Amino acid sequence: MATDMTADMATPAVENLVIIGSGPAGYTAAIYAARANLKPFMFEGYQVGGLPGGQLMTTTEVENFPGFPDGIMGPELMDRMKAQALRWGAELVTEDVISVDFSQRPFVIRSEETELRAHSVIIATGATAQRLGLPSESLFWSQGISACAICDGATPVFRNAEIVVIGGGDSAAEEAVYLTKYGSHVHLLVRSDRMRASKAMQDRVLKNPKITVHWNTEAVDVYGTGWMEGIKVRNRQTQEESNIAARGLFYAIGHRPNTSLFKGQIELDEVGYVVTQHGVQTSVEGVFAAGDVQDHEYRQGITAAGTGCMAALLAERWLTTNDLVQEFHQTAASEQSAAQPEVKSEAKTEAEAEAEFDLAQTRHQGSFALRKLYHDSDRLIMVKYASPTCGPCHTLKPILSKIVDEFDGRVHYVEIDIEQDPAIAESAGVVGTPTVQFFRDKALVGELKGVKPKSQYRETIAGYLMAKV
Repeated sequence: MATDMTADMATPAVENLVIIGSGPAGYTAAIYAARANLKPFMFEGYQVGGLPGGQLMTTTEVENFPGFPDGIMGPELMDRMKAQALRWGAELVTEDVISVDFSQRPFVIRSEETELRAHSVIIATGATAQRLGLPSESLFWSQGISACAICDGATPVFRNAEIVVIGGGDSAAEEAVYLTKYGSHVHLLVRSDRMRASKAMQDRVLKNPKITVHWNTEAVDVYGTGWMEGIKVRNRQTQEESNIAARGLFYAIGHRPNTSLFKGQIELDEVGYVVTQHGVQTSVEGVFAAGDVQDHEYRQGITAAGTGCMAALLAERWLTTNDLVQEFHQTAASEQSAAQPEVKSEAKTEAEAEAEFDLAQTRHQGSFALRKLYHDSDRLIMVKYASPTCGPCHTLKPILSKIVDEFDGRVHYVEIDIEQDPAIAESAGVVGTPTVQFFRDKALVGELKGVKPKSQYRETIAGYLMAKV
């Protein structure tokens, strides 16, 4: 129902319900609203306030979400929730909302590409990981400092290296344990004499011989030449300062609510969380808030999902009471079981890769294909380096796939799994995922780190193709 701004900005259609943000709160709200025949429209988000899928897209194994006794990776859990929402008829776009107007009815919601009106809104914009603001933080960001262990921990630069994690909660404990798979040793800095993490996670940390907990310790600064070489710390009891040699520093120090978009529109508390009554009702009738954007106490995936359910049920009740519902009945497709999650492919042998390689194709996988293209192709070569546990990599995959389709036959696109091909990632100087590099005539001509707007990838490719001409 959304209207493209270039088509008709003056008279956009009126949606039953718009969900701003995704994650367990947003996706659960979408599932319930879609099953209620509301056909909700969701702005998943893109870069503002994090990634589509929320904080669980940058979380390792989730072991406390009911129904998964063996645990499940955060990105996979979000992929399944998203698939379930789509199955029941939710409409999703990977765009950031740039403005809302709750002073008029229907409400007006705008992104850079879309403007629409809605009778009701659910805010599920979540929270964003905080930074420490160390004096040299900006200098060493992505040069040793990161806020996403599962995005960057597997990159070759951190393998067999000393690593520091800052934080005392579950996220810090999970990241410390996860990083022991790659680093030679992990130092966990805790500001007080106790951790806030669950007892199970505390036990896992304290029993791990590859983790050293530094109690009553805070970071002062990081140092190095070009790349981070260590961190200066201070004992908060003795005020004594010392250095810890390390090539990596990962933050897990809490979050801030993503509510700048709603200042002056709804009531926020002094920290910035949305103030709610009856669980999820905001100060504006017909506007609801779910998940970490309004929860400063529990902040769990399961509680976020619970409030997403509450918000959807109350939105449906409010729409019905006010005679605003336009029903969209289920289709035969929605009654079918959702497709099974994609199974991770095994690394191919050199012989298998050579037998499958076709220079004429646009899409390729693995280091063998990259080496062949590097030496034999005269096309622009776009290489995506990704980690299977990296949430941003999951987000970027369908975006790049659509871009590659636009340039089919004019470029080569190679996907490199840095877990399967660590040597090629190391030789390429990849220090975090996702990273996209561009090669032409055996030379590296460009690089984009992280998730960028779709237009930036399109314009970058087009620019290199024009330069060749």
